[in-house]
Amino acid sequence: MEVIDWIVLASTLLFIVGYGYWRTKGSKDVSDYILAGKEAKWYTVGLSVMATQASAITFLSTPGQAFHDGMGFVQFYFGLPLAMVIICIVFVPIYHKLKVYTAYEFLENRFDIKTRSLAAILFLIQRGLAAGITIYAPSIILSAVLGIEVKTLNIIIGILVIIYTVSGGTKAVSVTQKQQMFVIMTGMFIAFYLVMSYLPNDITFSKALKIAGANDKLNILDFSLNPKSRYTFWSGITGGLFLALAYFGTDQSQVQRYLSGKSVRESQLGLIFNGLLKVPMQFFILLVGVMVFVFYQYNHSPLNFNPVAVEAVEQSVYADEYHELEREHKALEKDKKMAQEHFSAVLDVKDYHLIVSAKKQIQEINKKERESREEARALIQKVDKDLETNDKDYVFIHFILNNIPTGLMGLLFAVIFSAAMSSTASELNALGTITTIDLFRRRQKKERADKYYLSASRWFTLAWGIIAILFANFASLLDNLIQLVNIIGSIFYGNVLGIFLIAFFIKFIRGNAVFISAIITQIAVILIYYFAIHRYAPGQEKLGYLWLNFIGCAMVIAIAIIFEAINRTTNVIKK
Repeated sequence: MEVIDWIVLASTLLFIVGYGYWRTKGSKDVSDYILAGKEAKWYTVGLSVMATQASAITFLSTPGQAFHDGMGFVQFYFGLPLAMVIICIVFVPIYHKLKVYTAYEFLENRFDIKTRSLAAILFLIQRGLAAGITIYAPSIILSAVLGIEVKTLNIIIGILVIIYTVSGGTKAVSVTQKQQMFVIMTGMFIAFYLVMSYLPNDITFSKALKIAGANDKLNILDFSLNPKSRYTFWSGITGGLFLALAYFGTDQSQVQRYLSGKSVRESQLGLIFNGLLKVPMQFFILLVGVMVFVFYQYNHSPLNFNPVAVEAVEQSVYADEYHELEREHKALEKDKKMAQEHFSAVLDVKDYHLIVSAKKQIQEINKKERESREEARALIQKVDKDLETNDKDYVFIHFILNNIPTGLMGLLFAVIFSAAMSSTASELNALGTITTIDLFRRRQKKERADKYYLSASRWFTLAWGIIAILFANFASLLDNLIQLVNIIGSIFYGNVLGIFLIAFFIKFIRGNAVFISAIITQIAVILIYYFAIHRYAPGQEKLGYLWLNFIGCAMVIAIAIIFEAINRTTNVIKK
């Protein structure tokens, strides 16, 4: 990073923080602080919803996901547009009609206080963990490439977010997220333009896609019914649908975004806007990763993209073995470049048999390269089991550091920081709101002035910010970051969604049955995750984690129906 890069990075971040603080300081009451005075237009709601979901993890991990595994991850989002429609029809009108601050207030009206408190606590657990990860994820990667200590970066990101979130509440989050989304998407379009411009002159976009397709990077749809597969069409429109319903319909970090809408219509339009743009946006980010893959077909790439892991293995007794793998990797790169050039040439000839033959040659070379990368990961694992061997999260940032011009590099790092700040701000805002409204205020024995709860909201938001920073400083990196966040959500979301679906549609079930079934379901889902997913290496799981959303939702509904039936039968017998 040159001086100009640091200036671009610092000025972008300081402008966002300063603008958010200036525009929103001095909330008058709790409604103004939590719901932004219910003045948000549909485009503000839509951009805020998108920015909340699009964390730094999205822009760091997704291109790396595509680099290694192709475009199949986009199937994860297939259920989202349908979820937006369902939420607009069912959830939004009810929330607005009841004039609630949080989604969980509705549960007390429908069931009882203990069910409301349980759902709120489940949210605080999973979203509190996620808040720490959304700070930690960019910090550990930026630390590896910038040489700044992880804890220092955690504190910087956390403090920047805390300044305007504690000051302005929901309005500050929404206002800053518009600027952050502009910075994020501008940066990604610049990255796409640059990676295309760096390809050889004879490699057009059409040819680049064919090269990616020859390497199985454009396999977007997988219609297999294998439950072990993480991403299929069916898991996307079922597990992905239930995850999206739970996240956007019951997660306060999202609910609070559209509860601030000026009207039901504005909230609904904002969600539809998100539903229409989210899948294309993720498709584009994955496409950037695929084009980075094509770029590295013609340019040198490291055997492992994580610089910290590489440094560790080079300083160990396994250094000679690793260097031998690197020599083999470089030899494969020469063969790969020649094979890609041959494939490009036969594409112009349009001879089917020559194209098939060239494609097989490329696939054989890339298969050997994948095996070489796996051997490198195994060596790194021998050095230190705590080292991150999965380098997907470092692919895109390696490309930025080694290929982006001065000045633009600072902008792309601003993208990462902005994304981290936008999602973290929403999470802290929601965590403070839930703690104040669902737990703290509900248990006050005497009436308090509105300013008392406004002050409490700020203090709880600050407390959660500090907790998130502390958790980030003690977190450990597991698997691919974007998958880790979604796994945490999948463990909890299905259960909470089931509770809300019962509340909306199954009127004969009462609070006790729901409460008991929710506890049983949460324990069961955690056990299923541990024995069918966690204990296995990535790619060898017995169950794709997206199915946890469907299982949790179906289980809590089924158990609640059974318990309610038993209760009613018992009462009849007693009578």
